Amino acid sequence: MKFTFTEKRMDSSEDLRAYAMKKIGKLDKLFKGEADAYVTFSLERGRFLAEITIRDNGMFYRASELTNDMYASVDSGVAAIERQIRRNKTRLEKRLREGALERAAVPAYAPVEDETEEEFRIVRSKRFSIKPMSPEEAILQMNLLGHEFFVFKNTDSDDAISVVYKRRQGGYGLICDDGLDD
Repeated sequence: MKFTFTEKRMDSSEDLRAYAMKKIGKLDKLFKGEADAYVTFSLERGRFLAEITIRDNGMFYRASELTNDMYASVDSGVAAIERQIRRNKTRLEKRLREGALERAAVPAYAPVEDETEEEFRIVRSKRFSIKPMSPEEAILQMNLLGHEFFVFKNTDSDDAISVVYKRRQGGYGLICDDGLDD
């Protein structure tokens, strides 16, 4: 597994990096090829935040944990990603023939989960016309509606379909269609 570490508002020790590599490295057996792990350590209001993202063959698994101890944040993040991987592989095995996945995600321990497996079920469908507007107008419209995101035709980018959204860290994000069809 290839690791990339980033620090925000703090400096991480070599011991912390080695600990994270050891813990996250245990997940490597769940992937066929070599996966990439992106780990961000940061300090948020006196608490430690560990953000772990693993990319494997086009799939992304992400966990973000905020605790009073960075080592505990890493442990919680690894456990959350392991649950995501196990849940995803279980879904795929149900839809594919038996044994389609070479390695099943079998954890060293079996945590008790009282939640039922979520299904990808569309419970509501909505149709609307997409209006041409600037990103600033779209943000205003999104805030007026009280939504977390808003889809619009971006007049600043040749009427490309775009999405504005509220970021957890504050501020807004913009996703634009680049117009290239692969």
